[in-house]
Amino acid sequence: MTPWLHIIGMGDDGLSGLSPAARTLIAAADVLVGGERHLALVPDGAERHSWPSPFAGARDLIDSLRSRNVVVLASGDPMWFGIGATLTRWLDPAEMRVLPHPGAFALAAARLGWPLQDCLCLTVHGRPLEALHLHLSPGRRLLVLSEDGQTPAALARLLEKAGFGPSRLVVCEHLDGPTERLRDTVAQAWVGEAADLNTMAIECRAEPGARVLPLVPGLPDEAFEHDGQLTKREIRAVTLAALAPLPGQMLWDVGAGCGSVAIEWMRAGGRAIAVEPRPERCARIARNASALGVPGLEIIRGSAPDSLPYSDPDAIFVGGGVSVPGVLDACWSALRPGGRLVANAVTVEGEAALIALHARFGGQMVRLSVSRLAPVGGFHTWHPAMPVNQFVGQKP
Repeated sequence: MTPWLHIIGMGDDGLSGLSPAARTLIAAADVLVGGERHLALVPDGAERHSWPSPFAGARDLIDSLRSRNVVVLASGDPMWFGIGATLTRWLDPAEMRVLPHPGAFALAAARLGWPLQDCLCLTVHGRPLEALHLHLSPGRRLLVLSEDGQTPAALARLLEKAGFGPSRLVVCEHLDGPTERLRDTVAQAWVGEAADLNTMAIECRAEPGARVLPLVPGLPDEAFEHDGQLTKREIRAVTLAALAPLPGQMLWDVGAGCGSVAIEWMRAGGRAIAVEPRPERCARIARNASALGVPGLEIIRGSAPDSLPYSDPDAIFVGGGVSVPGVLDACWSALRPGGRLVANAVTVEGEAALIALHARFGGQMVRLSVSRLAPVGGFHTWHPAMPVNQFVGQKP
């Protein structure tokens, strides 16, 4: 198949920075598609289409041009947080050819002398800034595509609030263009705006006493805002180990409470839906998700089994409502083949429901007990928490 669509990455220097092959394709195009900034870098000639707003109409635009010789103009490397990655979901790769240009990540790393393989490359363009909370750790280097000129200030305030105000912040404006500028400071000293076209480089430094959270399961209980409805740290770590999160897999957290299990699942790279009937808890889940770097957590306000989603999850955790008729059956039925169901119970009624589930489907049952040392008068003794009965099963 001969490609009818070419995706050409451009820098801030426009046509002058392109290869002869890329310039030839642009000159021969019947149609040019791109953002207004990119289209303005190319002389008049071919028919032009700016990306529609909202962007949801872009697919119809591309489909309407199938019989033409089309060039899509993009920023830098179109396959790295760019339009190329989107178009590959719509078209057969054989229908297109991508010509990348040095992107913002490569250019920023080159200017700073940072080995690119040692940097974490992210974007907050069209995405929540709070997602950066997940990646803050001392010594880490982040390269972040910005939303606009106000993003560096918002990022600086986020870093300050998280205890990372001393972090080095370099705002790279119009990289490789005639107005290129690097503004090198620390986050807590940043004021004002930047050019809308900017990339942010962060060398993370924590202030003394800053809360730095690990990525392994079992965050401290105090990391979560909660009303007591919380899967405690030790039990949560065991529960997540049983759920076995993998990048991209979907979890349902049923009876989510403060969302701790769903949030830690997402911090391990998965996707999650939290189901919780109480509105104040749903709001609390959303705040916890943002504060802990996973603002993409989907929250459904409702009770199981009636409010369960329609997707077929890879794993389900039932932390509340195990003794409610129909909940465990509905969850087991919804699992995709090979999916994992983990359910915890502390009541006798919940334990009976898990034993019945085990009798029907097999799996494993364990009883988890945790005691914490606490003072009693002038001495110390162990204070046991209520034991947790846990069912772990895998659907054939």
